[in-house]
Amino acid sequence: MKKFVKVMDGLPLIVKFILAIPFLDIIWVIYRLVKSLSKDNMLGVVLAIVLIIVGIPFLWLVDMIFIVLKGQVLWID
Repeated sequence: MKKFVKVMDGLPLIVKFILAIPFLDIIWVIYRLVKSLSKDNMLGVVLAIVLIIVGIPFLWLVDMIFIVLKGQVLWID
C-alpha cells in the first residue's frame, strides 16, 4: 500500500490534474483510503469510505484546485 501512495505522490502535476477529471477522480478517493490505511488512521478510513459514497460529485473540483495550488490532493493525513 505504501508503494501505491509513493507512486501517486511522485506523479507529475499534469498527470495528477488529469486524474482529477470527473470519473477518473475515483483514483484519488482510493488513494485517500489507501493512504489512511497505511498510516492506521481510522478517522481517515471512515472519511474516505464516506467520500466514496457521497463525495464523488463535487470532490473532483476540490482535487483540481488543490493540485493546482499545492501540488497534491487535500487530505487529513
